[in-house]
Amino acid sequence: ASGTNIVAIDNKIEQAMDLVKSHLMYAVREEVEVLKEQIKELFERNSVLERENAVLKSLANSEQLSQLTAQTGATAATPGSSSTSTLQQLQPVSQQLQPPPQPQPQTQLDASQQPQPNVTSA
Repeated sequence: ASGTNIVAIDNKIEQAMDLVKSHLMYAVREEVEVLKEQIKELFERNSVLERENAVLKSLANSEQLSQLTAQTGATAATPGSSSTSTLQQLQPVSQQLQPPPQPQPQTQLDASQQPQPNVTSA
């Protein structure tokens, strides 16, 4: 009788282990799907940032690029620097990268619209 009890207990333990294993596998599969989605979103975000970076580089002159390189190099050499401080330091540089305002086209004046010289009589 005790032999059959041991077999029954072993079967119950095996069933419980199978149940735990199936629950763990389900949880892991769910987590893998969430992580795959996050990876996909990060790749898309990275692509957008790379395109923005290329546009900014194309609009910047060489002096601005060298200044940016110097600032990022100094920030990377500073121990304990955070990405937030790096972004705060780079904000003025990114504002410098804005294209300069376009000069207003000068309009041609015809002869009747020519400015008159100031003439004072003595």
